[in-house]
Amino acid sequence: MKILHVPCLEDNYSYLIIDESTKEAAVVDPVEPEKLINSVNEHGLNLKLVLTTHHHWDHAGGNEKIKEMVPGIKVYGGSLDNVKGCTNKVENGDKVSLGADITILALHTPCHTKGHISYYVTGKEGEDPAVFTGDTLFVAGCGKFFEGTAEQMYQSLCVTLGSLPKPAQVYCGHEYTVKNLQFALTVEPDNVRVQEKLSWAQKQRKAGLPTIPSTIDEEMETNPFMRAELPDVQAKVGCHSPVEALRKIRLMKDNWRG
Repeated sequence: MKILHVPCLEDNYSYLIIDESTKEAAVVDPVEPEKLINSVNEHGLNLKLVLTTHHHWDHAGGNEKIKEMVPGIKVYGGSLDNVKGCTNKVENGDKVSLGADITILALHTPCHTKGHISYYVTGKEGEDPAVFTGDTLFVAGCGKFFEGTAEQMYQSLCVTLGSLPKPAQVYCGHEYTVKNLQFALTVEPDNVRVQEKLSWAQKQRKAGLPTIPSTIDEEMETNPFMRAELPDVQAKVGCHSPVEALRKIRLMKDNWRG
């Protein structure tokens, strides 16, 4: 399994997931289809699937165009999310195969949108799995609660995604990492892992390089929203439960002008 990131728009990421033995590929959130098709042709791939994380235009807005460019392509999206161009609706637990070795598991991760899907992707034995989290989980952050509640985001982040294997590679929908880590330091000023990752992320961006992927393990060490489970973090924001802390940290982030 090979994963290529394709920067789109101002700060979005689309991704190509490639089964190396068959050269079959899936694309995640192809908002700029031409860019993706160029990459597909460059690598000699056979594009089979579109995996849409949620209905917002900067994720689903290229679906109709890519269907024109690749006749017969299947477009997957959450059953509750009214995804543009969707041909195959998925629900939590649905599985899709790609090529010889790749399995894609749909995980319902609502809150940012009510039908948001994260795609958990496994390849050959011994390869680290990957999860494409759209706008639910960012590196050191999470999406705004546009269509859901703190309870839902807690379930999506800390239960659904938090229960994935720690080495799972996290590929999110936007390059927001530096700002997210700067905010994380306002919640936990003494978190050395956050300080180190911020310094690394700033160097990556200066060099024009991405800060993805992260891992589930790194997120548990540095992401204030996933760390809302910890009594120490709850105390820092004056709360007594994970959901309450998550709600408070989201409010703090929404009002933060860093």
